[in-house]
Amino acid sequence: MKTMTCNQFGGACDHKLTAETFEEMAELSKNHGMEMFQKGDKPHLEAMKKMQTLNTGQDAMMKWMEEKKALYNATPEDGA
Repeated sequence: MKTMTCNQFGGACDHKLTAETFEEMAELSKNHGMEMFQKGDKPHLEAMKKMQTLNTGQDAMMKWMEEKKALYNATPEDGA
């Protein structure tokens, strides 16, 4: 298990996300973002605006995902 924050995934807070795999972590991050969007959380809405700029090109989004996966892989296991 690894723990990362919303902020480490490009979000706006220190909410902790814990997952076994990068894919699971990405899904948790997405779900947290959707929850904050529904609440109208302004810092998260600003972070989402920045994320939308990545959607302008496939290469940019792939690079972002590779960077986040590398960060996940570099994160130590919980309790390590």
